[in-house]
Amino acid sequence: MNRVLIIGGGYGGLRAIETLAKYKDIEVTLVDKNPYHYLQTEAYGYIAGKIDINDIAVDLRTWCSGFERVTFIQHEVEALDMQNKSLTIKDETLTFDYMVVATGARTNFFSFIEGLREHSYGVKKLFRAFNFRKEFENIIYRKLQNEASCGEESLNIAIGGAGLSGVEVAAEMARVINSYAKTIGEHAKEIKIHLIDASETILPGTSPYVINNTQKRLEKLGVKILTNAFITKVESDKIIFKSGETLDFCFMIFTGGIKASLLNESLECEKNRINQFIANETLNINDSVDVFAIGDCVEIRNKNDKLLPPTAQTAERSAEYVAKVIRNRIDGVASDKFNANVMGMFVALGGNYAVGELFGVVKVRGYTAYLLKKAITYAYYVGLRLRVNAGFKNRVKGTR
Repeated sequence: MNRVLIIGGGYGGLRAIETLAKYKDIEVTLVDKNPYHYLQTEAYGYIAGKIDINDIAVDLRTWCSGFERVTFIQHEVEALDMQNKSLTIKDETLTFDYMVVATGARTNFFSFIEGLREHSYGVKKLFRAFNFRKEFENIIYRKLQNEASCGEESLNIAIGGAGLSGVEVAAEMARVINSYAKTIGEHAKEIKIHLIDASETILPGTSPYVINNTQKRLEKLGVKILTNAFITKVESDKIIFKSGETLDFCFMIFTGGIKASLLNESLECEKNRINQFIANETLNINDSVDVFAIGDCVEIRNKNDKLLPPTAQTAERSAEYVAKVIRNRIDGVASDKFNANVMGMFVALGGNYAVGELFGVVKVRGYTAYLLKKAITYAYYVGLRLRVNAGFKNRVKGTR
């Protein structure tokens, strides 16, 4: 039996398990410090109160129980010995034939912005999203009571970083505020969403079609867009810009960058400036043919050396590829080098509205784009639920 050990129950880790679990000569162990899979791509809806926690979290033990030959261990990794193929967790040492590191990334609170880490929050962790939701609902409640706060009648919510996560959170929050104005009164509109980025445009690196239509939608929702805005300092209730201007805020979300997980720091491997592993053409790290890295914890490029964005789509494509390489190595078959491209992207922009592109050719916006994005998300969610249901039945029967 070939033993595959996977660290990290994110999008990449789960897709690798789905692909490997179909082989009867492979047994998989998943290790994660958290007991749940967090659907971070849907965090914007949860923060704004559109969906519930049940829609963004799935129990990993139950999910793994839906497979044969898949085991889940909830624990933080203490040490990884790639040369001797062993992993230490608490008082236990696990050995493996193949290892897949899929530990994801965390928010990169830039050290050159004074006070950023102390006075803002990332969206990479489920508990952070939970706290944001409480804060947002608390602000709505205060406006229902017609209470002033932050020393002003208006309540400013600052979102640092106008990439995909920042844009989606801003749009959904603004949509909720607009809809609440009909029921709890015009005071709700005194809550202002400020989307801030140092780049010249929102969604840097995406197509003009996506950028232009996203900006129009955000402006229609009342989002205040600040580009070319360089933050130099963040205080408990104030952002100070390089220009000398300031912005008072009640709470701040920062989505402006990522860096690799803490496990990367403990391993002697080649890494880039944000601590992601530098892998070879088959996504191996540290010159080991049996240790792979996928998803946000590794810098991933296609065969033309183009850097791929750290998205769920990239994580899943790299996971599928690595699972195939493991299969090939067990069978003694050579593998082609990794190659994948971004097939498309969709930006959720509040309510039943989205903007998207597929294969750089199909361009959609509005309700049509929303339906396409929802279909993709729903297919993923249903797949998770079906496996969870199977795992729950197995555990009730006592088979796992």
